[in-house]
Amino acid sequence: MDVNISFADRGIAAATADNGIGWLTINRPEKRNALTDAMWRAVPEAINWLTANQQARVVVIRGAGGRDFSAGADIGEFETLRKDATTARIYEAGNSAAFAAVRTCPVPVIAAVRGICFGGGFGLAAAADIRLADDTARFAIPAARLGLAYPLDAVQDLVRALGDQRARHALFSTQELSAEQATACGCVMKLCRADELDADVLTLATAMASAAPLSVLASKAAITALHSGSRVDYDHAAGLAAATFESTDYAEGRRAFMEKRKPEFQGK
Repeated sequence: MDVNISFADRGIAAATADNGIGWLTINRPEKRNALTDAMWRAVPEAINWLTANQQARVVVIRGAGGRDFSAGADIGEFETLRKDATTARIYEAGNSAAFAAVRTCPVPVIAAVRGICFGGGFGLAAAADIRLADDTARFAIPAARLGLAYPLDAVQDLVRALGDQRARHALFSTQELSAEQATACGCVMKLCRADELDADVLTLATAMASAAPLSVLASKAAITALHSGSRVDYDHAAGLAAATFESTDYAEGRRAFMEKRKPEFQGK
C-alpha cells in the first residue's frame, strides 16, 4: 500500500510503497523546483519520516513535473532571508541541515536527475550516495554570479561528487556541466535515455531495497569513515560490521544460499 505525506505547503512530498523504496519529491515544478526556506527545512523531516516512520530501505530524490531536478534555492527570498551575514547564517543552517540529512541518511540515497540541477539542487544531488541522470541534465553552481559563497559542507560534497579539479571549475567559473561531462568525471554513475531514467532508477532502488539492510548500513558507515578519517566514525563502522555476524539476516542469507532461493531480509 502506498503511503503519502507532504511538507512545507506541499513543496516537499514523500511517499513509500511495500517494496521498501521511499520517494522524496521536490514539488514546485512551476518554479523549476526551486526550494524555499520552508522546503529546505522540511527535507530532514521528510527523510526521517521515510526512514524512521516508514522503514524505507532506500530513498530516491527527484524533481516533480518530469522536467527539472531543482534550480536550487529560491533567489526571490534572498532580499529578506539572505540579505547579510547574520540572516545568511540563519538561512544556511536550513541548507546545511538538508544536505546533512541526505548525506547521513541511514539508507542509500539515489538522486534521479533530469533537466536543471543548479546551486542548492546540485548540493542535494551531490550529498546523495549515487546519481543517475538522463541526457537533458545540466549541472551548475552559480554562486559566484550572485556574489555569495557556497556553504562549506556543500563544497565538500561537490568535491566528493565531482573530484577536486571539476569542483574548482564549477565553483570558480559558474559554467554548466552537461550530463555527459558529469558522467565522464564520475559525478553521475549512469547516463540514461530520457525515457529510461525512471525505469533505471527503479531497478537500482529495488536492488538496494532487496539487500540486507544491516549490511548496507555497515557499508555506508565504512565509506563515511573513509572520507572523514574520524576514529569515532571508524569505530562505529567496525561495530556495525561486527553486528552483522550476529544478525538474523546473516542466518537467513546463509540458509537462502544453501536452499537456492531469494533471501527475505528483515533488518534484524
